[in-house]
Amino acid sequence: MPTHPAIAAMPYPRCPAPALARIKQHLPSDHISNPRAETRQRLLEAGLQQKLKPGDRIAITAGSRGMGGFVEILSGIVDAVKAAEGVPFIIPAMGSHGGAVAKGQVEILRRLGVTEGSVGAPIKASMETIELGTTKNGAVAHLDEIASKADGIIVLGRTKTHPESTGPIASGLLKMVTIGLGKQIGAQQAHNHGLWESVEAVPRIVLEKAHALFGVAVVESGFRQPVVIEVVPGNYDAFMEADLRLLDISKQYLSRIPFEMLDLLVIDEVGKNITGSGIELNVVGHWRMKGGPHVPDFRRIVALSLTHESLGNGIGIGLADFTTRRFSDTFDPAVTYVNILTAQEPGGSPREGPMPLALASDKEAIEVALYSSLAEGRPRVCRIKNTAELDEMWVSEALLEEVNQNPKLSVIDLSAPIAFDPAGNLF
Repeated sequence: MPTHPAIAAMPYPRCPAPALARIKQHLPSDHISNPRAETRQRLLEAGLQQKLKPGDRIAITAGSRGMGGFVEILSGIVDAVKAAEGVPFIIPAMGSHGGAVAKGQVEILRRLGVTEGSVGAPIKASMETIELGTTKNGAVAHLDEIASKADGIIVLGRTKTHPESTGPIASGLLKMVTIGLGKQIGAQQAHNHGLWESVEAVPRIVLEKAHALFGVAVVESGFRQPVVIEVVPGNYDAFMEADLRLLDISKQYLSRIPFEMLDLLVIDEVGKNITGSGIELNVVGHWRMKGGPHVPDFRRIVALSLTHESLGNGIGIGLADFTTRRFSDTFDPAVTYVNILTAQEPGGSPREGPMPLALASDKEAIEVALYSSLAEGRPRVCRIKNTAELDEMWVSEALLEEVNQNPKLSVIDLSAPIAFDPAGNLF
């Protein structure tokens, strides 16, 4: 980093990183072993063949979150449409992600493993929409123009808690209709008029006017494997019922960090494929966005890298206190800012976007962050891969007593110094 040529600044204050033990959190491990076959069978049993004429062109939505079994489930939908003598194609359904351009959204799908070769259907992408009407809260309902010209639409959505929702509706089929099929302009309209009010209101118009055949709703486990795949009729009431019911089921699989207070939380990677806010607020605490009681109380967070699947979108890095130069090197301000500005809501702020203190290496970032926490005695440190995969983590010795007292936790590897490479990075 450049410095003033006449100044040699003092080294940053640091605390040595403690040795960490690898532990396992015992989470429910049930899952659907063959999601492709399961999806195909459920669609055909729901009467897909009776709804199609030979040659009907069917649009299938594909989002940016990378749900468990994503490629397999999309392939199963494609298989079912072909079995019903339809002609399937994939449309990116991800609001403003990928820089809010068609090429960027196709690239995100490629990074998630979704290509014509992997799912057996071409990808057709456009950011153009048609307007279908205005809701009571003022949001204009938009529909992907390519999807509007299809003979039918199948909406694929993951049902789970959302980092910014505490109500009965969160991520699910209705949100995919509102944000995914609405593209950038539809997402902007929904957020600007209040996201969750819009998620309830916009699909009433879209599902009445668009030819939605079915919704395919997925719940995944803490291992990011599908545990529920349901096919529901393509109407508003069915989508709403599925979203409400499956959200309750998804909460049974929501995993958290099993400690209420940490001096430092180290997150290996953040990204849009992990959660919409890059870092899951249900894991690190909503107070980091909205203020209020510090529950859980993670005094400092350091985020080390940005996932490849995010295509430079570093939204959520503002929830961390420290990051690294290598995060900065992969961070694309333009892509990130489009997403942040699209998602502005009444009373909201762009605080997810500002870059925190960026240090030269993982080692420096961890040790400077630990100093900043002003930890007393033995520091309470936890390291995780990301906020969606919490079956394994690394903890300092100060946390081992709690680990040993918790029947849902066990030690895999004993404490050892963190192994940094010659550049001071973990990986």
